[in-house]
Amino acid sequence: MRVICSLSIKRAQNENISCVFNIGALHDYCLEILMTLNIRQNEIIDLLRDNSKVDVDELVARFDVTAQTVRRDLGDLCDRGLAMRTHGGARRVVSTSSRGYEERRLSYAVEKAAIGKQAAHLIPDNCSVFLNIGTTTEQVAKALTTHNDLTVISNNINVIQIFLTAQLRELVLVGGAVRKSDGAIVGNQAVEFIGRYKADFAVIGASSLDSDGSVLDFDDREVAVARAIIRNARIKVLVADISKFESDAPVRICDVSELDYVITDARPPDAFCAAAEAANTSIIIVNDTN
Repeated sequence: MRVICSLSIKRAQNENISCVFNIGALHDYCLEILMTLNIRQNEIIDLLRDNSKVDVDELVARFDVTAQTVRRDLGDLCDRGLAMRTHGGARRVVSTSSRGYEERRLSYAVEKAAIGKQAAHLIPDNCSVFLNIGTTTEQVAKALTTHNDLTVISNNINVIQIFLTAQLRELVLVGGAVRKSDGAIVGNQAVEFIGRYKADFAVIGASSLDSDGSVLDFDDREVAVARAIIRNARIKVLVADISKFESDAPVRICDVSELDYVITDARPPDAFCAAAEAANTSIIIVNDTN
């Protein structure tokens, strides 16, 4: 599966999503996901992501529509392969290739949500922001949906979907190769595309943090995109829960000295804090009451 163009998505007055192609043609997968789902269906996808299943009666009450309308919406999602039918509702589809990503989403979920809210507090209305792949950056995206007039640029199909009904100025999907396991758009095309922009903020995640200040990941293609995002942003924010210090990854994204903020849920090791302090990088520690 390849995406060879970006998609600029704006919310039209009639609540439909209109799309402007910047280059080339978008793969049918992204066209169906990003263009033809109605607002209820996009919200149902969000509910499935968070809760794993939905019930017809609950959706009728939530959307104030008939059961027939809800069943039609669910039937359409199931026909597209975006949900699985159940008695009285539908459940989330989890393929073998994406199960690892779904498990990471559930890991430290409360902490990630608090980190996401804190990151959103740093970002004002009426600015531009890069968001890369990651389950914590998805939480940042959710917290940013109440902001106004943002320009959001992302290589994360999940992030794009979260923002479809938000009041954005512009929503830009980075062009490149789609990694089917997690919806990341990676590779040289993505790096080249990102270089066309200069954003006010970059929000990145990581798979591993080292006490010496290293910010690390496993996939060199993903790292190349993260580096490009950092190079092309004015303020750089890392969002990562404290468990990342327990993981070892081989590919360096950057050093803590290259960041403006690190947002996590507990105090990092002393050596990491010292490296951050020496570089005037702010460490913000949240808790699950945020």
